[in-house]
Parts: sequence; C-alpha cells; structure tokens
Amino acid sequence: MNSDLQVTIPLNANEAQRAQLRALQAAFAQVCNALAPAVQQSRIWNRVTLHHLHYHQLRERFPAIGSQMVCNAIYSVSRTARQVYQHPDSQFHLAKLGQRPLPLLRFADTCPVYFDRHTLSIKPAELSLYTLDGRMHFQLQISAQVEAAFLERRVKEIVLKRQADGGFVLGFTLHPAQGVARAAGEAADSGNVIPDYIDLKEPS
Repeated sequence: MNSDLQVTIPLNANEAQRAQLRALQAAFAQVCNALAPAVQQSRIWNRVTLHHLHYHQLRERFPAIGSQMVCNAIYSVSRTARQVYQHPDSQFHLAKLGQRPLPLLRFADTCPVYFDRHTLSIKPAELSLYTLDGRMHFQLQISAQVEAAFLERRVKEIVLKRQADGGFVLGFTLHPAQGVARAAGEAADSGNVIPDYIDLKEPS
C-alpha cells in the first residue's frame, strides 16, 4: 500500500544558529497565540476562512516574522484546532463539549514551525530556510533513496522541531508517488491526540 512518506533530516546547527531557530519558534508561537482566541470564540478554524478573516491584522501586528510565515502560523492553528476539536479520541471533541465554551489553545515556545516552498528550499547537497535574521543555509548529506523520494513525490508538509537535547530536525511529509492514490481511511495525523506543545486553558 502506497502512502505518505515521512523523512527526517537533522540540522547540524551551531549554537548561534540554534539561537536563531529558537527565536523563530518563539515568534511563530506568538502569532499562533494571537490567533487562538479568535478560534476559541468563533469556533472557526478552516484555514482559508482564518486567512481571509485574520491575515492582514496578524501581518500588521507581527511585521518582523514575514508574510509567508504568518500564513504558515495560520495553517498551524487550523491544523492543531482540527486535531484537538475534531479528532474522535479527543476529550475536547465538539460533540463532547456541546454548547460549552472551547478550551483556549496555547502554543509553547517549543512548538513546531511549519515551512513551505517559499520559506524553505532543498537541493541534493544544500538546504536553505527562513529565519528572522535572513536565510540560514545547511550542507546536507542525504541518501540516494531519500534524494529519489524528493524527486518522485511532492512535498505535503515541512515542519521544524526542537529535540530534547536542544538540536533541531526537519520533518518532511511526502505525498504518495505519482499515480498512486492514498488509501481510503488512512489517518492524516498520528501520535498523541493533544500535541505536547499545546496547553489547553479551559474557561472558568
């Protein structure tokens, strides 16, 4: 069965680069947390709708983070809200909450940062990604198998994550190979229902 492929690439970052990536994480979390109350109050987390309603306000409020990263933060909030409020195993599923207020999503400074083709580019031996201080470049050593996967499959999602030891990795989700449809019923999300970088504040 052909399905999404997960590829993880460690970043060989020095301490100065790690500091830049931590700063990007913190800024990304700020944008997410600025949007989260609107999601809680309106019960709207459709990505396109959130973009139309809140993009310009967020862009004006957080000019340093860049327009495309604001878009990616909106995506992150939409994705997380869908996981928390719609996953059948979530205790905060809409059907279980009924008319009770939604808990507020609070993103930690360690939250993942989502990238796209505008904010990250990858070649066989080099990777370039956006930071608050300009582009950061890394030399890559990837296997022939991984290189072939990038050529054969389209990138679905790119996420930067901080490891327990303070290092960073990039996780790539690649679509199934061309011409092979994803199996019906295959889960889009895996792991914990409530992400570990989310703190839920229930209304008093």
